[in-house]
Amino acid sequence: MSQTRDPELDAVAEELMGIRDFESRVATVLRDTLDQLYDGQRTGRYKWDQLHKTEKTHCGTLVEINMQREFKFADGDKLDYKIADIEVDCKYSQRLGGWMIPVEARGEVCMVIWADDGKSVWTMGLVRALKEMLTKGGNRDRKASLSQAGMSTVRWLFQESELPPNVLLQIPEADVNHIMEPKSGAERIRRLFRTVQGQRIGRGVVATVAQQADYMKRIRGNGGARSQLREEGIIILGQYEAHREIARQLGLPVPGKGESISARVYPANPNAPYSVCIEQSWWRFAGEGEPEVAAPQLPVN
Repeated sequence: MSQTRDPELDAVAEELMGIRDFESRVATVLRDTLDQLYDGQRTGRYKWDQLHKTEKTHCGTLVEINMQREFKFADGDKLDYKIADIEVDCKYSQRLGGWMIPVEARGEVCMVIWADDGKSVWTMGLVRALKEMLTKGGNRDRKASLSQAGMSTVRWLFQESELPPNVLLQIPEADVNHIMEPKSGAERIRRLFRTVQGQRIGRGVVATVAQQADYMKRIRGNGGARSQLREEGIIILGQYEAHREIARQLGLPVPGKGESISARVYPANPNAPYSVCIEQSWWRFAGEGEPEVAAPQLPVN
């Protein structure tokens, strides 16, 4: 469907896309918001289906609040924000296209956001919520969703961009049960990093598995999983730049802010592909069936 030029929507899009690291920061806001709802540190929950109906309803409000905190959007006079001095309403839905547009946002610019935690993707767009682009029904609050024609007018800023992963949704349920079985939070963390290797593990997952105060301490050296798993040949890399460089050289995903990644390593030839020098010796990702060799001490920053 051809779109009529919309200078206000153009201005909002330009303002947003000019924000430093906008895409990665939105992804972090969505990851943190979902983890905030799961409240895994206290509840052990890690997926949408475990939430109460009222919590699911509250998700959109939390996304709106956390987006404003992150990007310092000005308050709108009648809608959520002012961006480029234009009123903008923020709408989040767990279902793509399921955004409910309130009466006060009719004819206004809406920022529409969707995420799928299981698939680790999210989408964001801008749309002018014209009355003729909304469904005829509406709910008891007189909110209406975008019609098929309305969906065709959305200006997508990001489509199925990467959401920081929730690995508990990406591994077999039997593995989750194995990880969560022990009463000891420290042992659950050790099982997490033994079981889930070569994948980025966010702090929300660590909190959910540990279910303890100062849960990140359970990863560190000096008695945490990093020192305890060394004897099994397992290293745990974090967000330090030295650790990120080790991950790159081993051919592993690179951990981002608040993320960790584990791998069992084995002595390597310096000329071997995907090998790295740690403590003046060379290491590579261990192959299946190779014996355990105590891992090197990682740099601290």
